[in-house]
Amino acid sequence: MRRIIPILSITGSDGSGGAGIQADVKTIADMGGYPVTALTAITVQNSKSLADIQYLPTDWVVKQVRAIIDDLHPTVAKIGLVGSGPTVERLRHEVIGCRHIVLDPGLISSSGKRMADDATLAAFVDILLPESSLLMLKCNEAELILHTTILSDDDMLGAARRFCEMGAKWVLLRGGSHIEGQLTALLYSENYSRFFTSYNTEGWRKHGVGGALSAAIATRLGMGDDMLSAIRKAHEYIHSQVVYSVAAETKSFRPSDLYNEFLSHLAANYQTAHDVKFYADKLCITSRYLSLITDKVVSKSPKQVIDDYVMNQAKVLLESSRMTIQEVAGKLGFSSQAMFCRYFKHYEGRTPTEFRGQF
Repeated sequence: MRRIIPILSITGSDGSGGAGIQADVKTIADMGGYPVTALTAITVQNSKSLADIQYLPTDWVVKQVRAIIDDLHPTVAKIGLVGSGPTVERLRHEVIGCRHIVLDPGLISSSGKRMADDATLAAFVDILLPESSLLMLKCNEAELILHTTILSDDDMLGAARRFCEMGAKWVLLRGGSHIEGQLTALLYSENYSRFFTSYNTEGWRKHGVGGALSAAIATRLGMGDDMLSAIRKAHEYIHSQVVYSVAAETKSFRPSDLYNEFLSHLAANYQTAHDVKFYADKLCITSRYLSLITDKVVSKSPKQVIDDYVMNQAKVLLESSRMTIQEVAGKLGFSSQAMFCRYFKHYEGRTPTEFRGQF
């Protein structure tokens, strides 16, 4: 008989089944866990939009959680949408005994609607964030908390670092859109950082993807995985079951997979490696095969993909930072300012100084 592993999801309802408690139940069960729940809000919505929301009173939320914990003793709690500061504060006292708390607060909906007022936001940051094993946020939610803008990979690193300083053990930032046509995510802890990049912007922005991912990670943590293994297995599930499940994806799955992996290696190594062979070796394929993949997926050569990425990062640094051109050149892995200026002018048609002068 399979051992029952209860995974507690504390979040709102979604009658369409695309997110919330309904989606978490499906995800937890699919991943092999036993879903137990506490409802925080009732919503009026369909698959396209959220029309209205009614948060449950704090006492009702707390009594649901206490009943489950006292009876089934889940070791992992995933906390999503919560409606008030007092509810956040009292939830902390109920779930503090769980080995892992996955915090995915859903501060901004997929349609851009803010879901938490200032008091609730402050309670999340002050009370629950320091207890989280994993904090999951979209970049626009991180901007809301930190009162800053995220315009580059470095900005994502800086934001994740600040959340760890606030007490989060691991941080997963999603939805970085500073590179046109791509989405970037960052997994970060005190001694670890890794970027993930995907060209499938439509798939990863689907309603409910983030909530399902957090529920999948919570399930794998409850089954005994370490954080890296839990995130890898959860990502594989979401990638195949949610992101590509109904997308009008005409490209074959294997080239898409390899292209996404290529972009992830590029996001992690663009500051030191600009040659195609380096990335082909990382993927354990030939440079020629990598060329076939990039041509099939985005109609570009691997070198064009690399140059586009480096140039985008260069423009972000020139536009949004006070770094000198020499410092930008060094940051991007060029051996000299002169080499960087020639490279930049070749692709942009003007020098870095001329580019920066327009702002």
